[in-house]
Amino acid sequence: MDPLLLGLIVAVATILVLFSGVSVAIGLLIVSGGFLLIFDGPRSLELMPEIMFGKLDNFALLSIPMFIIMGASIASTRAGADLYEALERWMTRVPGGLVISNLGACALFSAMSGSSPATCAAIGKMGIPEMRKRGFPDGVAAGSIAAGGTLGILIPPSVTMIVYGIATEVSIGRLFLAGVFPGLLLVALFMVWSLYATWASGDTNLLTPRVYSWKQKLEILPRVIPFLLIIIGVLYAMYGGVATPSETAAVGALLCLVIAMVIYKLWSPAKLWDVLRDSTRESVMILFIIAAAGVFSYMLSSLYITQSIAEWIGTLEVNRWVLMGAVNVFLLIAGFFLPPVAVILMAAPILLPIILTAGFDPIWFAVVLTINMEIGLISPPVGLNLYVINGIAPDISLKTILKGSLPYVACMVIAIILLCIFPGIATWLPTAVMG
Repeated sequence: MDPLLLGLIVAVATILVLFSGVSVAIGLLIVSGGFLLIFDGPRSLELMPEIMFGKLDNFALLSIPMFIIMGASIASTRAGADLYEALERWMTRVPGGLVISNLGACALFSAMSGSSPATCAAIGKMGIPEMRKRGFPDGVAAGSIAAGGTLGILIPPSVTMIVYGIATEVSIGRLFLAGVFPGLLLVALFMVWSLYATWASGDTNLLTPRVYSWKQKLEILPRVIPFLLIIIGVLYAMYGGVATPSETAAVGALLCLVIAMVIYKLWSPAKLWDVLRDSTRESVMILFIIAAAGVFSYMLSSLYITQSIAEWIGTLEVNRWVLMGAVNVFLLIAGFFLPPVAVILMAAPILLPIILTAGFDPIWFAVVLTINMEIGLISPPVGLNLYVINGIAPDISLKTILKGSLPYVACMVIAIILLCIFPGIATWLPTAVMG
């Protein structure tokens, strides 16, 4: 059978299996095992366990559970609320300081947790009620937090970037650096829209700063500075040549647990057990998907599907930006239905040869891909962040949350366009720091 036609059949079968309701990892194994059995015979199934364990035999994977523990220990405390309060008090002189402090808190909490839902929950619990109490439109209050939460998979440390680095064998350190300026660009675009939407609501008093005393500003700092020092320390250890990303993640996880216990009195064995249990559950889920995706990639390669698609793309006489546009549409649609980790692991074996053939930088593409995944987090039908916000503020309808989030989707599209015009936004920092 023609490999391209076979690839189409595999794609349709994968979609049908995943939409049947089975988990992503099990679905990938079912599809991979079925096609290997049909086209390579029963003996090919003997390789599946070896491929799965071989895919997990990677020291870099250790950073995933460590960064997840780091984020879970922070999310289990009042760190998000304290961070929000600190920024609000210190940015009080900035017009619209409340909504800006919300987005700033989302960016900083993302850098500490690496999790979008955790960022939404931690900052939203304080930020949304406070904004609504002061009269901000529900759409701005909910949409800004939902969009700010998506920064968790772009601003380092990002589990999504780690997974992409492992799937494509690209430097994780470079990927982390590549997400810094695009993350700040998104924060700036989100802030501009939030201020405009607030101004357009007609109540200019919302942009009037609130006054805090120096005592109120200083008393909050001791609870926030230790976490910020951990971020600085993790980045220094990683890029100063002190430790590998996995070693740095382990130290960061330990320090976050210690600070949570010392500052926030997280002494209860039950609460510590919840942190470790939830972290283990999420880590195993991600690692299982990685192992299953390894079998899926092997199946695509074994049946010559990946190679044929790359060769076919190479023969097309189309502008490479038209090709990139088609890739972005594919990623957007996939992100509407699947979690970012699953999309990356499924799409990377197919898309990477296409990207390289078209002459695009794989590190730059990682940022574009991640922003596409961010759009999926605030777009139906899955839109995980939308449901997190609805859980925090159940009296705000999903329709209102979605309408409030759509302008931030436009901001992300603008960011992708700017990255296409100025790729140095993503590639300059990794080159400057790491050569």
